[in-house]
Amino acid sequence: MAVAGAPALAADAQAGKARALQCQACHGLDGKSKLPEAPHLAGQNETYLVKALKDYKTGARKDEMMNLMAKPLTDKDIANLAAFYSGLKP
Repeated sequence: MAVAGAPALAADAQAGKARALQCQACHGLDGKSKLPEAPHLAGQNETYLVKALKDYKTGARKDEMMNLMAKPLTDKDIANLAAFYSGLKP
């Protein structure tokens, strides 16, 4: 039984770290952005990250770069990225 608001897939933070290599240019590998237009992701709520990435993927949330980056992500990729970034120290 799924818990409301919880990510549906079992996530793998290590796989998320590997997938995050493409995110580091804007968000930093440690999830702490050096760019004012890119938010910090370290320590962010996992459920929020899953929703945000899915919304970027579908276009429900608009940002040209993030829509492009999220488009090829699978649900598993999204769960793994969210697990990785939420587990980092803010």
